[in-house]
Amino acid sequence: MWEGLTGVLEGRVVRLEPLGLGHEEGPFEAAQDERVWRWMHYDAGESREMFHAWLEDALAASEAGTEGAFATVDVVTGKPVGSTRYLALRPEHGVLEIGWTWLAPDFWQTGANAEAKLLMLEHAFEDLGCLRVEFKTDARNERSRAALAALPAQFEGVFRKHMLVRGGERRDSAYYSIIDDEWPEVRENLQRRLGVT
Repeated sequence: MWEGLTGVLEGRVVRLEPLGLGHEEGPFEAAQDERVWRWMHYDAGESREMFHAWLEDALAASEAGTEGAFATVDVVTGKPVGSTRYLALRPEHGVLEIGWTWLAPDFWQTGANAEAKLLMLEHAFEDLGCLRVEFKTDARNERSRAALAALPAQFEGVFRKHMLVRGGERRDSAYYSIIDDEWPEVRENLQRRLGVT
């Protein structure tokens, strides 16, 4: 178990709050665009039942200490606009993954994703003492891969036929990472992009 895995992470564009049942309505509305789920395991925005199942899974994993799920909240309106998680936790090695990240399309290209990554990476490296943070995405997801390269996270290769996703489709996963030695440069880059001094 990783003590202090989740807490409120406050930014200027978004605030990351530990995901709870009180976050169900806002994210469900944000999740209605099918583009949000194109590269995920399943389409949680397909119905209220599917979204509730997604939320229950996230809450159960957080409660068990195997993941740490956040609601991504717009600072201006206070409305949840997406979600992200820490997962694949390996505290004995100082390693975790950031994933299950999605945002309502209205918040794409607004700095919301970059700031959420800054907040999560800062917490991972500076508070949790991580040595390595991993990311993976569908190898065909060009938008996600470009965002990871822009952090910059290091591309480590493609795991072929890595998993089955919606309807049994085979997925190749592109892996990226940031290690503690690279964190100062990544932090500086993200702060520059966000206009943070």
